[in-house]
Amino acid sequence: MEPLETIAGPVSHLDRANVDTDQIMPKQFLKRVERTGFGEFLFYDWAKEPDWDLPANPILVTGENFGCGSSREHAPWGLQDYGFQAIVAPSFADIFYSNCTKIGLLPIVLDERHCQALARAGEGQVDLRAQEVRYPDPDGPGRGLVAVAFEIDPEIRRRLLEGLDDIGVTLGEEARIATYEAERDVSRGWASVPTTAL
Repeated sequence: MEPLETIAGPVSHLDRANVDTDQIMPKQFLKRVERTGFGEFLFYDWAKEPDWDLPANPILVTGENFGCGSSREHAPWGLQDYGFQAIVAPSFADIFYSNCTKIGLLPIVLDERHCQALARAGEGQVDLRAQEVRYPDPDGPGRGLVAVAFEIDPEIRRRLLEGLDDIGVTLGEEARIATYEAERDVSRGWASVPTTAL
């Protein structure tokens, strides 16, 4: 997983609430386990609508309760493969939110007013280190910059900033795991105490 700090660029807007994971990635595309190649199937049924237009920009702004429904990991995989790096919404389904953070796709909760303003601005910047979303004020004179703070769990933030998925976190604990396993083996009589430990 690549470290994530700043995401900047155009914004795509999906003005729909309660988008479930089956709408994001329909079930007929869940036969593979690799994480790539799902972008072309994103919003597969909706993409057939004549007025559908969802550019693959770095930031996606959408409605409340995004990612509800089943807990399929393919939905975040498809969003990331399509090109989205951050998703901004008033709320997310819990499992979907967690699945996004585990692959380096940043879900950000902002209130509805700021989501709509960011969508109207058409561009923005996410600063994970500062925990801030910035965008040109679509309604203000001279299009001044609006900066909005967002909350994120400190451990999730650390993992994203350092580019650590679950495997990376585990590998960072290799020495402690080895010590634990050696002590366990000795306590169970499976191994003798190493002479270096005496």
